[in-house]
Amino acid sequence: HDDTCLWPPSPAGCFECCIKCLGGVPYASLVATILCFSGVALFCGCGHVALTGTLTMLENHFSRITSDHATLTLVIQIFQYIIYGIASFFFVYAIILLAEGFYTTSAIKKELQSDFKTTVCGRCITAFFMFLTYILALTFIAIFGFTAIPVFLFFNVWTTCAAMSAPNSNITSVDSICVDVRQYGIIPWNATPGKACGATLGDICNTSEFYLSYHLYIVALAGAGATVIALFHYLMILSANWAYLKSAVSTHDYQDIKTKDDQDLEAEARSKEGQNSSYS
Repeated sequence: HDDTCLWPPSPAGCFECCIKCLGGVPYASLVATILCFSGVALFCGCGHVALTGTLTMLENHFSRITSDHATLTLVIQIFQYIIYGIASFFFVYAIILLAEGFYTTSAIKKELQSDFKTTVCGRCITAFFMFLTYILALTFIAIFGFTAIPVFLFFNVWTTCAAMSAPNSNITSVDSICVDVRQYGIIPWNATPGKACGATLGDICNTSEFYLSYHLYIVALAGAGATVIALFHYLMILSANWAYLKSAVSTHDYQDIKTKDDQDLEAEARSKEGQNSSYS
């Protein structure tokens, strides 16, 4: 409790109180948390809507028989449930890491690390978060690569449509240009019609499902990349916090040894003074 934070505060006391409060904010963790929230929100929100649009487009243009894309529908639903879990988990995890940043910053600022038990507990918690964040970073790198696949597929389709509609294109037969999604393993080979050619393909590229899904996949890819950056940012923060806490243990041990030596020297000096006074 500080006198500068008493009510009603003076202007100078209020200013000093604000400076102390701002000094205890872990800005690095705060930036990483904002980046993590933004990345996960973009990835989960845009990815969920893009998957729904992709399924609608396939049902309307490439696989009109329900039994042909039943497996794909199930897989997309599973991915959407996974997205719900990712969003919930990272919301809680980012808050926990932000709280850990506040705790470590406060401990360093107020020199609470002099308590050996608290420091050991803090080191163990920080080490656990370092390991978990490292695993999550590797996982999201894989997710980032997986998210690039639909972007690549949609880009190929969009490029084909753009090539057909280009005024200087030397295409003799537009109907000979086709996109067969069956070759990507999205739907089985017996799916009807399975491919789109010519003007039909051009119409597909002009649908709202294709346009929206394509751009949402790009945004979801950017969100996954932002999440990866945020996780590596967290990893650097946790590594620095662990190093601070480890240094605090060494400092604490040194201070204990120094205090004990000073006490021994003081006791020895008093003993000598007592002996000299007895001789006199």
